[in-house]
Amino acid sequence: MATMKLGSKPEIFVLEGLTWRCMTELESDVVVEVGEVSFYLHKFPLLSRSGVLQRLISEYHPLSDGAGVAGMCTLQLDDIPGGAKAFELAARFCYDVKIELSAQNVVCLRCAAEYLGMTEDYAEGNLIAQAESFLSRDVLASWKDAIRALETCEGAVLPAAEDLRIASRCITALATKACATDASAASASACAWAPKKSASLDCGRVDPALWNGIGSGDHTPRAASAGNSVDWWYEDVSFLSLPMFKRLIQAMEAKSMRPESIAGAIMFYASRFLPGLRPNTSSGFSNAAAAAEECISITTPRAAGANGLSEGEQRQFLEEIVALLPARKGVASTRFLLGLLRTAMLLHASPLCRENLERRIGAQLEDASLDDLLVPNLGYTVDTLYDIDCVQRILDYFMSSTDGVGTGYTTPALAEEGSLLGVPQACTPSTQSPIAMVAKLMDGYLAEVAPDTNLKLPKFQALAAVVPDYARTVDDGIYRAMDIYLKSHAWLSESEREQLCRLMNCQKLSLEACTHAAQNERLPLRVVVQVLFFEQLRLRTSIAGWFFVADNDGGAGAHPQHPGNNAVAIVPKGGSVAESGQADPVASEGKGSEAMSDVKARVSELEKECMIMRQEIRRLGKPRRSWNILTRKCGFGAKVQQTHPAMRGK
Repeated sequence: MATMKLGSKPEIFVLEGLTWRCMTELESDVVVEVGEVSFYLHKFPLLSRSGVLQRLISEYHPLSDGAGVAGMCTLQLDDIPGGAKAFELAARFCYDVKIELSAQNVVCLRCAAEYLGMTEDYAEGNLIAQAESFLSRDVLASWKDAIRALETCEGAVLPAAEDLRIASRCITALATKACATDASAASASACAWAPKKSASLDCGRVDPALWNGIGSGDHTPRAASAGNSVDWWYEDVSFLSLPMFKRLIQAMEAKSMRPESIAGAIMFYASRFLPGLRPNTSSGFSNAAAAAEECISITTPRAAGANGLSEGEQRQFLEEIVALLPARKGVASTRFLLGLLRTAMLLHASPLCRENLERRIGAQLEDASLDDLLVPNLGYTVDTLYDIDCVQRILDYFMSSTDGVGTGYTTPALAEEGSLLGVPQACTPSTQSPIAMVAKLMDGYLAEVAPDTNLKLPKFQALAAVVPDYARTVDDGIYRAMDIYLKSHAWLSESEREQLCRLMNCQKLSLEACTHAAQNERLPLRVVVQVLFFEQLRLRTSIAGWFFVADNDGGAGAHPQHPGNNAVAIVPKGGSVAESGQADPVASEGKGSEAMSDVKARVSELEKECMIMRQEIRRLGKPRRSWNILTRKCGFGAKVQQTHPAMRGK
């Protein structure tokens, strides 16, 4: 920490209780009272340095009631910035007693000197000039000292510090230093991703020996030891009061700091003052986050009193933090936003604040986890265990903000419209697309809230219906959620069960889900029949494909293709066709026999599966005639009967 020594005389001030006495050969002839502290001093040293004290002493008249010290000039300076401590240092300076300026006392001393009028008009090298020189040359050039000086601008000294623009200058200096490191880290990150051929180029990396044009030495911030980390300043600014922190963040935004860095600082700051928030280490502040989670031992009066904030103060703090977050999507982690939303509900924050958080979460819902999405119902009327309405609003915001715009998918209607215009569209989302990830997330959420017996069927249906059918590649997740809901709500009627099952597409169930559904007594009988019907269609298509492959493979073995013929061979899965040359007849015959063996084994497996399904139909009470009709409609039985003689002949 930078210091500046002033004065040359030894200590002559002695404290007796709440009274300071100047121990010289001359008797004191003036008493200065600052609050409860009294200073017994001499007129001449004060008159030679301070214009205000000179005027007050010349205008002094003893009070008629005899108040004050008899025979002595008594002055009241209760409103001096910095109080008794600042006046003590100013008095020492007037007597040329040794004092030491530091970042901790320079602000209050500079304000006190301005209040006392200690300008160059009364003495060369007066206190205003000395304090201003130290503040500009040493304090503002150092990150740590500028932080300390800004912290001392709080409280009673703040109006004077604002008039002298000390707080603004500290904020500007801090913002400049933080933005310089942020730009350097961004440039180094760009160099790390650059091609190897350009690795030797200078990517604008700042010399570690320099800091914003200032020599390193004692003035280098912690960024020098933290490498290219952008979170080195998060902990330091987290001890500022909310108004000062807000002004600092706004100054950094004005200097074009990256929104990711600003959001990281805000998340770290909020985690210190709001209960229940934990910073996300993946959001860019690894070391700082660990320090916050372990309850940093360094405390200040503001940090020490943070846990004593009232509910109203915490509510105001949260609303200010939400308004301060950058608007860009993804700069604040979804986990942090959901934590803020949960806290906002607990503190009954304003509807505008909660809507802001819900919109932010909805814009990046694909990054949320199931545990964070389980927001407890903290409303005045608690119907369900979790806040279903809140999640539905978030999901609505996601669908309205991302549907068909830059997500790698479009709805079938938009795809059809784009195809008419000659624009290629992809109407089936991949498993990594935002809509597919949200669909999987919501299926898991529905399964978690389904056991709640207070969850009404219309609300469950409304939430499940927000996600469109094309967003799910398979419907196993929604089937599982429906099954859990039916198990927990056994009193639902048959029509309500059928209405619920309309959320599921039986054609998109996996083989395991179909097997489970065929044995599920909670499902309506009509749904079980639909599941079996579509599974039969799937089996029919599979068998027909195998026979088609086998027929083509057999034809290719009986009539081998010559190199000159342009023929296309269809082979079973796992087979291969030579691109040129004539196939060996013996090898072709061996491959044909192997393929036919695979077909026979597959048909045997399918017959077993059909037998199991017949048994399930009988168990459900359906007559055998309905199974025969279903089999004939699928064409499976006729195909198998026609196939067996052919296999035996072969």
